[in-house]
Amino acid sequence: MKLSIKWLAAFLLLAAFASCKKNDYFIGGSLHNPNFNGTTYDYLKTNPLFDTLVLLIDKTGLKDEINAAGTTFFAPTDYSIKSYVKDVVQERKRLEANDENLVFDFKDLDFAQLKDSVRAYIFGEKIERAGLNATGKYYNAKDAEKRHISLRDDPSGGYSSGGLTNIPRYIYFTKVIGDLDPLDNSAVPSEEKDARIVAQTSGIITTNGVLHVLANGHTFTFATAPK
Repeated sequence: MKLSIKWLAAFLLLAAFASCKKNDYFIGGSLHNPNFNGTTYDYLKTNPLFDTLVLLIDKTGLKDEINAAGTTFFAPTDYSIKSYVKDVVQERKRLEANDENLVFDFKDLDFAQLKDSVRAYIFGEKIERAGLNATGKYYNAKDAEKRHISLRDDPSGGYSSGGLTNIPRYIYFTKVIGDLDPLDNSAVPSEEKDARIVAQTSGIITTNGVLHVLANGHTFTFATAPK
């Protein structure tokens, strides 16, 4: 008896889900081999998405801290740093100088003052997906502040493939303002809302620790543009 194409496809898709390992890393809900044969800094050097971040790490002298054994790094991308430089710092400088044409670039940053800003993304322990849940908990960052980190289902609930529902789960990286907000914080006043971003890539295992990559829409330090 011939097996229908429809049922065969469904069987193969189900088998693929069943074979996924818990320590795989995720890009937008897709599974990949998690292991990288090099340090966290080495990984960042291999990807042009982190060219400016690598320069920032070098300028702040934090390479050894990011490469320390058992470290987790939540990496902001170059887009995050560009947003900080152009949308936040440059706009502040323009307002201060009353000059809408003032140009401020990455090289003009005070890197000594940004050391703790980078440390806010570094944690002296391994923070892996397998140890996270929707409730989440607070972790101590290297800047001596806490960040709330959780693993939650995609709130849109609209993801499906091949007739099988598979809701992606994302790591949320949160700077808490006052009390922890619910996932749907639309009712929270804007001045009291937590600063929260998802990891677009999570669970990369390097030779010294764990790397998660924050979404491109994140602005470095959670800074906001002046009004």
